Amino acid sequence: MKVTNDGSAAKIPWNKGKLMGQKPPLRLKEIWAIRIRLQLSARVRDLAIFNLAIDSKLRACDLTKLRVSDVCHGYHVASRATIMQQKTQRPVQFEITEQTRDSVENWIKAATLTPADFLFPSRLHESPHISTRQYSRVVHRWVASIGLDDTAYGTHTMRRTKASLIYRRTKNLRAVQLLLGHTKLESTVRYLGIEVDDALEMAEQTEV
Repeated sequence: MKVTNDGSAAKIPWNKGKLMGQKPPLRLKEIWAIRIRLQLSARVRDLAIFNLAIDSKLRACDLTKLRVSDVCHGYHVASRATIMQQKTQRPVQFEITEQTRDSVENWIKAATLTPADFLFPSRLHESPHISTRQYSRVVHRWVASIGLDDTAYGTHTMRRTKASLIYRRTKNLRAVQLLLGHTKLESTVRYLGIEVDDALEMAEQTEV
């Protein structure tokens, strides 16, 4: 504990020593590096969480509370799903790619989950599903496993990753806005951290 000149205890900023600001998305090669490591180590649950986090672009509070029935028709994972977002109380739809469907189905079978169960149950008795804190620790472990500085990344990294890839490929802000469930386009612009050059390029391509 630090002490000031008058002898009182000095408050240490909560963010001292921490990297602040937006968490960067993963690049394509980093996605595959993590995915392959999880496959090789047979981490069935982690692979399902990782793939679904990338595809769904959900906030941690929504991802951790998914139930099997949210993504399944019967015991088969659907190609699309719709959930109500906790933060905005608005529905958002997301696609579930084939490799994600396979990994989630493998996890459901391995964990013998039923449609009413939480998709990612907690191993702790206090919570029926993994907490956002548990999820955060898992994300940091994934990032560190491929040699990245895990302090620079977080759960929002997972939410931003596919959205950023889609934007870079298409420059379609409205599509990304819908996929992220943002109510305002300005929120999507800030969220993606769009550079001035991108904005100018789009303006130059728009005739009025």
